Amino acid sequence: MIAAGTSELSIVRRCELLGLRRSSYYYEPLPESAENLELMRRIDRQYMRTPFFGSPKMTAWLRQETDEAVNHKRVARLMRLMGLQAAVPGPHTSRKHPAHPVYPYLLRGLEITHPNQVWSTDITYIPMVYGFLYLVAIIDWFSRYVLSWRLSNTLDTGFCLEALDEALKQGRPEIFNTDQGAQFTSEDFTKTAKDGGMKISMDGRGRALDNVFVERLWRTVKYEEVYPGDYGDGREAYAGLARYFPFYNLERPHQSLGYRTPYEVHTA
Repeated sequence: MIAAGTSELSIVRRCELLGLRRSSYYYEPLPESAENLELMRRIDRQYMRTPFFGSPKMTAWLRQETDEAVNHKRVARLMRLMGLQAAVPGPHTSRKHPAHPVYPYLLRGLEITHPNQVWSTDITYIPMVYGFLYLVAIIDWFSRYVLSWRLSNTLDTGFCLEALDEALKQGRPEIFNTDQGAQFTSEDFTKTAKDGGMKISMDGRGRALDNVFVERLWRTVKYEEVYPGDYGDGREAYAGLARYFPFYNLERPHQSLGYRTPYEVHTA
């Protein structure tokens, strides 16, 4: 869809029209060995089942699964690279920036009663055969509707801001909830959120269940699309997710929504 020489439009404009960051078009496989990439895929699948596994437990599990002496430092490095951390309170569980302010968690005990009351966002790792990408999405808590998403080959703030800008074209939430990651505590991100008139809420350190609906979204997306898709490169990943999210929003019934789709609930 973007390949050079197929259009009079510039690469920049074609990426804008497709909602794809230009860096993703120029994506090249990251310099991780095939063995490390396979370990990362194993870690990601197990993390979806046991998000409370930190690197020590993940190392022990890998040793049992592979019958190999997998090095703990190696597993810890790969988990940091993937943006994974144990979903339990403990030291160093949130990759926050020491100079960025952290906002209180506003959702404890709050009854969610209507669309655009609470939006939430998070980043997850997307494995490919020859590398990996990062996916950010913004979801409405009440309807489970995915308002926007972006792919990137780096954990920078830019692709998160692009997703937020797209979501804000569709409405404004009363509360916007994130984790304490540096992307979401950055001045650019929090300023955009506050300028949109919303209150900022942030998960407690190491408390993945504070953002439970995004965690459930990641599990659904990975088991229904990412793992079966077995993407070869970034273009395959983008194409697969571009097909999946409209299906998720418009066609896939949710038991928790009375077997209605997120779109039906969001626009009711």
